[in-house]
Amino acid sequence: MPLLSQDEIARELDALPAWTREGDAIVRVGRLATFLDAIAFVVTVAEAAEEADHHPDIDVRYRNVRLELSTHSAGGLTEKDFALARRIDAILEEA
Repeated sequence: MPLLSQDEIARELDALPAWTREGDAIVRVGRLATFLDAIAFVVTVAEAAEEADHHPDIDVRYRNVRLELSTHSAGGLTEKDFALARRIDAILEEA
């Protein structure tokens, strides 16, 4: 999977305002109503990640879930990262 250009990354981030860039990754923090909601969200994200064969770094801090996406095998950001980011946004809207 090819790396995205800086312009492509900027366009993708414009369409995903909850995500920010941190180096070669994009990051979002989801805030859920309860700890159990946060864990259920992580399970749903894990299922989506398995389906996409693309796995985020996930950090749970009580009701806050930090997700970081990068295509390590490509050495940066690819379309896979933004496709999963869109799916994660949809999951959060349903949570």
